[in-house]
Amino acid sequence: MATSNLELDYEFLPYLRVYKNGQVERLLGTDDIPAGIDSQTEVSSKDISNIFLDSKVYVRIYLPSNSDNQKLPLVIYFHGGGFCMFTPSSSEYHNYLNALVSESRVIAISVHYRSPPEYPIPIAYEDSWQALQWVFSHCNGNGPEPWLNEHANFTRVFLYGDSAGANIAHNVAMAAGNVEPGLSVDILGVALVHPYFWGSEPIGSESLYPDKKMYVDRMWPFVCPSNPDNDDPRINPIAEGAPDLMSLGCRRVLICVAEKDILKDRGWAYYQALGRSGWMGVVEIQETQGEDHVFPLNDLHCQKAQDFIKDLAHFFNRERPHF
Repeated sequence: MATSNLELDYEFLPYLRVYKNGQVERLLGTDDIPAGIDSQTEVSSKDISNIFLDSKVYVRIYLPSNSDNQKLPLVIYFHGGGFCMFTPSSSEYHNYLNALVSESRVIAISVHYRSPPEYPIPIAYEDSWQALQWVFSHCNGNGPEPWLNEHANFTRVFLYGDSAGANIAHNVAMAAGNVEPGLSVDILGVALVHPYFWGSEPIGSESLYPDKKMYVDRMWPFVCPSNPDNDDPRINPIAEGAPDLMSLGCRRVLICVAEKDILKDRGWAYYQALGRSGWMGVVEIQETQGEDHVFPLNDLHCQKAQDFIKDLAHFFNRERPHF
């Protein structure tokens, strides 16, 4: 729809503009690559809609080539984009998932959650949790989606997200650690890549980058107008009074940070807090030198991106920890 004659209400650059008639114009991640067989990796993908009623939520499922009669680790992926941009069909994420699935030999599910400002937080968390429940409805091999029934190894389930998607993965894992009796949700590991955590008081080197800090300061109040506090435990999981990380519902966590990313110090702080929380799992962290936020999406074929994907493949395929 043309926007040239519409009256602007406000804008949040470089992400979107909102007009006074309620129309939202997104400025990034608006391309749409259909599911199918990727010519480079031979990974197959397909979209599953209506995974729960009266919702625009869908998932895109990825299956590596030559997977007949194989049970594969299952990776549930939450894309980034400040909660309000991109979808599983955006080229950056679709191409990245093809490369990841090919290298890792996993079956992956990329979740399309509804986005602010039309659907403010907590809807992204609620959609992601319901998508997780839909996935686990296949754990006995009799769910509605054949690829999951035939190929998903439900003893090796991982959550994975980058940026805002990593924030979602953390919050879903926290919910899984406090799951109601009778609901089967067994998550082996969580990969948090350049996680979007923040806080009202700067830590580490954040104050050295006032322009970036001002931008990040605005993000949470924009996506969560019902509680615009940057110390909301959903965005600052180590804030005073936040739920105890001891209840994180998995047994292995990988945190990835990038040297030039303003969110780096939050990732390190989360790593340290989880390690001393009493949580009975294995946590590790790796920092990529010389790179910025979500760098693998921006140059998928560079050597550092290739090495990064290999590290994730190792995380998804190594032996289970024993306690």
